[in-house]
Amino acid sequence: MKFVDVILPLPLSATYTYALPEEWQEAVRPGCRVIVPFGAKKFYTAIVVEVHGRQPQGYAVKAVWETLDPAPVLLPVQLDFWRWLADYYLCAVGDVYKAALPSGMKLESESKVVVNSEYAGNSVLSEREQRVVTLVSRRFESTMTRLQKECEDFRVLRVVRSLMDKGVLTMKEEVKQSYKPRTEVHVRLSETYFDEKKLHELLDGLGRAPKQQSLLLKYLELAGAGTAFRLRNPKMLAEVGRKALMEAADGSLAICRALEEKGVLEAYPYEIGRLAHTEVADTLGVSPLSEAQAKAFRELEEAFDRHPVCLLHGVTSSGKTEVYIHLIRQMIAEGKQVLYLVPEIVLTTQLTDRLYRVFGNRMGVYHSKFPDAERVEIWQKQLSGQPYDIIVGVRSSVFLPFRHLGLVIVDEEHEQSYKQQDPAPRYHARNAAIMLARMYGARTLLGTATPALETYYNVRMGKYGLVELTERFGQVRLPEVEVVDIKELQRKRRMVGPFSPRLLEEMRRALENKEQVILFQNRRGYAPMIECHTCGWVPKCKNCDVSLTYHKGLNQMTCHYCGYTCNVPVRCPACEGTELVQRGLGTEKVEDAVRQVFPEAAVARMDLDTTRTRSSYEGILEDFQGGKTDVLVGTQMVTKGLDFERVSVVGILNADTMFNIPDFRSFERAFQLMAQVAGRAGRRSRQGRVILQTKSPDMPLIRQVTGHDYFGLYVGQMEERQMFVYPPFCRLIYVYMKHKRADVLDHLAAEMGSRLRQVFGSRILGPDAPPVARIQLLYIRKIVVKIEPGASLSKVREQLLYLRQSLMAHPDYRSAQIYYDVDPV
Repeated sequence: MKFVDVILPLPLSATYTYALPEEWQEAVRPGCRVIVPFGAKKFYTAIVVEVHGRQPQGYAVKAVWETLDPAPVLLPVQLDFWRWLADYYLCAVGDVYKAALPSGMKLESESKVVVNSEYAGNSVLSEREQRVVTLVSRRFESTMTRLQKECEDFRVLRVVRSLMDKGVLTMKEEVKQSYKPRTEVHVRLSETYFDEKKLHELLDGLGRAPKQQSLLLKYLELAGAGTAFRLRNPKMLAEVGRKALMEAADGSLAICRALEEKGVLEAYPYEIGRLAHTEVADTLGVSPLSEAQAKAFRELEEAFDRHPVCLLHGVTSSGKTEVYIHLIRQMIAEGKQVLYLVPEIVLTTQLTDRLYRVFGNRMGVYHSKFPDAERVEIWQKQLSGQPYDIIVGVRSSVFLPFRHLGLVIVDEEHEQSYKQQDPAPRYHARNAAIMLARMYGARTLLGTATPALETYYNVRMGKYGLVELTERFGQVRLPEVEVVDIKELQRKRRMVGPFSPRLLEEMRRALENKEQVILFQNRRGYAPMIECHTCGWVPKCKNCDVSLTYHKGLNQMTCHYCGYTCNVPVRCPACEGTELVQRGLGTEKVEDAVRQVFPEAAVARMDLDTTRTRSSYEGILEDFQGGKTDVLVGTQMVTKGLDFERVSVVGILNADTMFNIPDFRSFERAFQLMAQVAGRAGRRSRQGRVILQTKSPDMPLIRQVTGHDYFGLYVGQMEERQMFVYPPFCRLIYVYMKHKRADVLDHLAAEMGSRLRQVFGSRILGPDAPPVARIQLLYIRKIVVKIEPGASLSKVREQLLYLRQSLMAHPDYRSAQIYYDVDPV
């Protein structure tokens, strides 16, 4: 008798053992998917991690219900990677499984309500019960979700439970397959006409139907039958799509169906897949490296001999992507695969167009804006005999299977978008990619113009290699950054909306010269809040401790944390006043202001509200790239490595909102955002200009941005972090606790803080309420754990997991949430 240990897609750290029926004992291997029962009635898709003969003792072992794969869908190195992620980021391996596989590969059972076939009909039913039974009987079965939609006037769950108690209804579980292959209709010749004599007789007989005859001849041509029509081996015929046949023969669907009705052609579904197919163009689009780029390329080869991880620190527009392309070509020539990570989906459009011209169908793209079925097919292709040589994707791409991974490129490695926040696993894709590459024996290249301070510290300590690109491609000078003191201008009432006279002057000159402008404001919406001028009342979210943001286009107030919306108030509920004023500045308001000042200019906005679909952000970028848009207003999306040759002016509308944040990383992030958005200006022929508006022009950070002085920022920040013991001079773990009742949460937080101090002493800060102390009706408390570099991380994790487990076992805290965020950003 054989058994399998499996991982379930649930927040469970343990593996579970199931009996393996005899007919599958030779087929099932580690990495295969199986359907297993779990709990009373549920079925889940589990991943086999071990096949063995050790029978568990003390309980009856359930059997595997079904197998799904003839071969493993998970490679051994991926299982090791999952275990490392779960261990390092203090979560369950089931959380990693749920995040890693596309939804189409995780079949789950769906509860359905059916009428009990053994019900005798002798129960007295209420009006509501009779209504539910009628609805279920009409469809023979129904889901709870559908029943509740049809019975909006009462809570259907209570009624269903009552009917189940009376034996009228019962529940059943079905495993739902969400992935379906994409197919198209193909046609083939009926076996009757594989005989050449019969086929020629048929063609002669179709002389009175010339269109049918012409279509059949075109089919034979496309199928490769040849002029002699030798069809004794039907396997030699090529696949022919019905649509392609009709286009080639200039025929109609009616003609094709007429041949099908006569039994001449047979129609059948043919799986075509969803992945784009582009011819390989191995040299098309490859540009020769400049002298500086070639030097950097040689230095990278030398650095990789000494360090498995290297940082390519290149100023904006220095041509880092071109260096990446030459490295990728070298890897492919060695028979290796490449994983190319980017922080945001918005970056993939420009990048993939560039890479497709070089690598064609050797490259695949993987991110969450793609349909799930397409992601399933990419996963399957990576396991096939002809996988992609290059995968370009966002953080979830680290979970894809690779057989010959040789290089991982983490572009814009400083971006906090690489950090997964919710749900678990709360991993950082840059750090995870470094570990993944190590498991494969591959190299990791980190590229950016503004490295994360921890990354640069690792370089200075000799842990990572360093290669620098200090000049822009074509020797174009870095943009000139001009600081404008808007505090004084506001006092003198010289501001035109959010614009200083200096910024307006540069925008006007750029538009007159048919050049483009980017305006950066790191807040979306029209106004971050509305306030009663009389009493100071501000509309707040009913679920979260935040003010609602006014969105003019939608004419509603929205919470950016939970999505709650309400109508725009016309009267203050506190004082009945009608003087409600908008406070603050969002991208929507900036867009309106540009249209008022420059009515002839074409303006577009790029933020979360305008880029919700795959096509929307592609359309915005294509219009700007093609010169259809003159002014692009955006949040931090416009800072992320985009390349527009006609942008000559960049406006940073209010720098103060970036560094006036209670976070030890605020200066680092502010420098990175401002330096990156400034780098969008003047990337081709001449030096660009950046107008940086601020109320604090004398701050050292502003001088560092204007002087492009990254090293000055690094030195200053390292001194502060060493003094107050923050990363990289310690490791941080945030302990988050959530509960719907504030009093229970305060007791839990105090208890957790006390127990942590018993173990970690003065390394504990808190508990405290974060700046937003309630989200989605749950109150939040946070504790900071500082771990010195020499401490045993395995012992730290052991203690933290034990503390969480012991507190969650307490009856008062069972409904609470306790989780850890390791290496927060």
